[in-house]
Amino acid sequence: MANDYQHCRVEREGHVVTITLNRPEVLNALHPEAHAELARAFDDYAADPELRVAIVTGAGDRAFCVGTDLKALAATGNHAKPGTGFAGITHRFDLWKPVIAAVNGLCLGGGVEILAACDLAIAADHAEFGLSEPRVGLAALGGGALQRLARELPMKEAMWLVLRAQRISADEARRIGLVNKVVPGKELMMEARALADDLLACAPLALQASKQVMLQSLEEPDFAKAMTRRYDAAERMLASDDAREGPAAFAEKRKPVWRGQ
Repeated sequence: MANDYQHCRVEREGHVVTITLNRPEVLNALHPEAHAELARAFDDYAADPELRVAIVTGAGDRAFCVGTDLKALAATGNHAKPGTGFAGITHRFDLWKPVIAAVNGLCLGGGVEILAACDLAIAADHAEFGLSEPRVGLAALGGGALQRLARELPMKEAMWLVLRAQRISADEARRIGLVNKVVPGKELMMEARALADDLLACAPLALQASKQVMLQSLEEPDFAKAMTRRYDAAERMLASDDAREGPAAFAEKRKPVWRGQ
């Protein structure tokens, strides 16, 4: 995985990659060059069979991401984003490997779009969250937050967050289910890595199959069809060496050795 990035950091440790939005001088707001770099980082994660979990966070302790870099936009008029969307993740609909958000500060606008596109989330206790677009005459249309929040949260909680267009605290985000856990800021990355280790204890193809089934089953309004639909990742899992290794390890009372194949 190349490390020739300017607007993000990509750090690999074993089977885990940490992708850090690295524009702290603008609270990790993103412009076209940053979107392109992040898209490349997620492309590399998706393609590398040795990488099994990704953690996404922001540089510094002030902000995870506050959305679009409006000063850059005003200067250039350039709205360009890759086909995979804001931060290279919001329109990425075929990534079945898990992604953890480690929210280290302000998570506003596009930052919430990134968060909603992740599978799991841990927040620092000083983090704040908000979709303020209606207060400037707009709606959060760009990165799927409205569609995802309507699916991921109880509808009244989603409407409370979206229609009031006010910031909420990390504890409130935890209460409504926007994040899974809130921890002291100094413990954030340690907790995110511990969560990644929990995922690494599972067979990687089993995680990918589980994610694909859960997300793609939402496309089927008929429950019976959702249950009988073919899921490529599930078929890949069932035919894998890991599907045989798990029961063998259990019978032999040892830890399984996952190969991801």
